[in-house]
Amino acid sequence: MTVALMLHRANGASISTSFRLAAFGKNDPFATTREIAWEGPDAMAVGRISFIGELDVASYPHIETIVVALGTLTLTVAGKAPLVLGAGEGAVIGCGTALRIHAASRVQFSFCTAACDKPTNHGLVPLRADADFKPSRTLPPEALLGPAPVCRSDNVFIEESAAYSAGTWDSSPYHRIIRPHGQNEFMHLVAGSVRFAAPDGSVLSADTGDSLFVPKGVSVGWESSERVAKFFAVQTVQA
Repeated sequence: MTVALMLHRANGASISTSFRLAAFGKNDPFATTREIAWEGPDAMAVGRISFIGELDVASYPHIETIVVALGTLTLTVAGKAPLVLGAGEGAVIGCGTALRIHAASRVQFSFCTAACDKPTNHGLVPLRADADFKPSRTLPPEALLGPAPVCRSDNVFIEESAAYSAGTWDSSPYHRIIRPHGQNEFMHLVAGSVRFAAPDGSVLSADTGDSLFVPKGVSVGWESSERVAKFFAVQTVQA
């Protein structure tokens, strides 16, 4: 049973996820190279993109969280220093952002994108492994198979109109029961490893550098034996 869609394995191992070549909405700057693994009814999609060249985008048509898997990607907003992203580094592009996208050689990155009704003033927001962590809520006792973890987060991007947020999160080790996932969640592990358990007893292991996605409603358990940190992008949708 599939509990998560693997988008990239840092160790280069093959993945079983199926991708389809498709644009995301109108004016998609990556329309010719976007590969979608999952697309939901609430105007959200995840997958991967392979790109080389340069694009000038006057107004980014949607919200996009990206994490580079291979190569180097440079994002430049007028009046600011270029943001250069290497493997394992990421950023969020706000809806309506004007920017230049450049890759001197081929780059591959995972994405989590969401439609937006109108441009916002978020601009370009980097994701940082050395985040400004703040305490965040832990799990309820009935969901745990052991001690409660200490959790922290740094929510650097929140767009309420799209029910979309992104940032960095970390936690001490914990073991959680198998239960329906509460939201659509893209994650990229920047530290540690996790074992995701399915109701049929199968387990999907994810390690540092891996990118994956868990859809809302999928029943999944979590087990970690070390500190885990991840970039995340989540969308809270109605049941």
